[in-house]
Amino acid sequence: MIRATGPLCGPVCACIAESIPKPRHATLAHLRYESESLDHALVLWFPGPASFTGEDMVEFHLHGGRAVVEGVSRALLALGMSPAGPGDFARRAFENGKLDLTQVEALADLIDSETAFQRRQALRQEGGALSKRVEAWRERLVSALARQEALIDFPDEELPDSLSSNITQIVEGLIGDITPYLDSCRSGERVREGIVVAILGAPNAGKSSLMNALAGRDVAIVSEHAGTTRDVLEVHLDLGGYPVTLLDTAGLREAKEGVEAEGIRRALARAETADLKLVLFDASLWPERDISSLAQLDERAIDVVSRIDRRPDIDLAGRLGLSIQTGEGVDALLRLIEQRVGEMLGVGESVLITRLRHRQAIEESLLALQRYLTAPSPDLAGEELRLAAQSLGRIAGRVGVEELLDLIFGEFCIGK
Repeated sequence: MIRATGPLCGPVCACIAESIPKPRHATLAHLRYESESLDHALVLWFPGPASFTGEDMVEFHLHGGRAVVEGVSRALLALGMSPAGPGDFARRAFENGKLDLTQVEALADLIDSETAFQRRQALRQEGGALSKRVEAWRERLVSALARQEALIDFPDEELPDSLSSNITQIVEGLIGDITPYLDSCRSGERVREGIVVAILGAPNAGKSSLMNALAGRDVAIVSEHAGTTRDVLEVHLDLGGYPVTLLDTAGLREAKEGVEAEGIRRALARAETADLKLVLFDASLWPERDISSLAQLDERAIDVVSRIDRRPDIDLAGRLGLSIQTGEGVDALLRLIEQRVGEMLGVGESVLITRLRHRQAIEESLLALQRYLTAPSPDLAGEELRLAAQSLGRIAGRVGVEELLDLIFGEFCIGK
C-alpha cells in the first residue's frame, strides 16, 4: 500500500486513477501514467479534514510486485510528490490538531507493542486518557491563574475577600489529586519498558539452562565448566501477556581472574537494578554452597533450588524446586513469575503515565504548585502558577515543545 497526503493528492489521484473515488470507499481503478499501464489497484480517497493527517489523503492498494510498487512510486514523484520521512504523517496529524503529543507517542507504542498489556495500554493512551486528565488539571490551573492575575493587576479594586483563599483551595486540591496519581502510576512506564528479571546463582547452578527453558530456545551456552557465562545475556519474553526482559548473569563466587571478576561485577550491578531476582541454588550442593553473602537478597528475590532430580529426598525448606532435565517445577516457576510481575505492574484503567517526560512534566508542575503556597509575593505566586500550567501543557504539546518534536516523530517508521 502506498499512502500520500497533502494538497496534491486530488490532482495526482485524478491523473493516474482517471478520477477521484467516492470518499472512504474502496474503488477498483486502472492506474496509468503517460499512457503506461501500472496496475489494477484499489484506491481509497480521504478528503481533509476527515483524514488521519487532517489533509487530503489517498491510498493505493497495489499488487505486491517490486516493479508495480516502483512504477507507481515513480509516477507519484514525477507528478510533484516527495517521499515521506519517518513520522511525517503523524507530525502532520499533530500540526493539524488531529492528535496531541501523548496520542502520537501512544501510536508509536502501539506499533512497537509486543504483548497484550502493552497493546491495551497504548490503545488507552491513544484514546486520549492521559491528555484528558492533564487538560482537566490545566483548566483548574488556568482558573486559579486568572484569579491571581486579578489580584496582581487590580490591587485597588474592590475584589472579593475570598479570592485569595479560593486560589489556595484550587492549588491544594490539585496537589491532593496529582500526588497520589504519580505514586499509583509508576507501573505504566514498566509496562512500556518491560519488567527486568535477573537470574543469579553460583557457577554451574543451572542459570543458563533455566534461561533457555524459559525462553523456549537456546539463548545461552550451557557447559559443565564453571564460569562459562562472562557477560550479561538478555532476552525479551512475553510471559502471560506481560513484557519481561530476562537476564542470565555470570556465576557468583569470589573470582580472582580479571574477566570473570568483571562478569561478576556486572551481574551484581544488573541485579541491583532488576525488578525481580531468581536466585538459584544447586540441589547437589544444597545447603553447603550459599551465595547470599555475595548477592544482596531482598523482597524482590525468589529462591529456587535447581537439579532436584539429583536429590529426590531433598528438604527444600519452603523454596521452589525445579529440574530442567525432567521439567518438574518449571511451570510452577512461570506461574510464580507471572504472579509477581502482575503484582508489580498492578495493571488497571488508571495506568496512564508511560514515558519519563510525562512524569517529569507532572512533577515539575507539582513542585511549582507547592512553591506557590510559600511564595513571598503575589507576583511570584502568579509566576509559579504559570510554570505549573506550562509544565502540564508540554505533555499534550500545547506549549514549549519544539525541542521534542524531532525526537518524538523520528521514532516512527516511514508512512506513519
